Amino acid sequence: MYSPAVERLITELSKLPGIGPRTAQRLAFHILKVRPEDILPLATAITEVKEKIGFCKRCFNLAEGDLCTICADARRDPSLLCVVEQPADIIPIERTREYHGLYHVLGGALSPLDGVDPGDLHLAELNERVAEGVDEVIVATNPTMTGEATALYIADLLPPRVRVSRLASGLPVGGDLEYADELTLGRAFAGRHAMRHDTA
Repeated sequence: MYSPAVERLITELSKLPGIGPRTAQRLAFHILKVRPEDILPLATAITEVKEKIGFCKRCFNLAEGDLCTICADARRDPSLLCVVEQPADIIPIERTREYHGLYHVLGGALSPLDGVDPGDLHLAELNERVAEGVDEVIVATNPTMTGEATALYIADLLPPRVRVSRLASGLPVGGDLEYADELTLGRAFAGRHAMRHDTA
């Protein structure tokens, strides 16, 4: 129906999350309609982010260099570690301004049905970081079946001396941290509860 170049653009756009074939087609025609000087910066930004952005060697957040801006910030409390599933989960937590510790990104959640086992996540690295002197681990995995299973696994994995807490109610069950508002997340942090009490 369209030229091979347009078809390829539509196909590539439709691979983006939340973009179906019709939306991809509308976006493709929008790109074709605007002036080159208005659309080329988008192409440049995409290329630049793929070339310059990787993962932090310490926490696995997005980083431009070896460490992300949070790990490189000496003002953060190294005794507090907040565990999240994906780098995108850090952004709404930071917006609350309730948390001043460091983060650890797992890279997903445990889901045996989908083939995601403990070895597929950054759990070994979490254990290593906790051994360096972390006092409390706040488990901020999503309030879903897989997120809850991951939280329980982490609580059992970490040594008894470490306080392990979970974000309090306020986050909707089945929701993602990425879409939670600042007030809800702020209340969840303020009212977090211990997942176990044997912190001798």
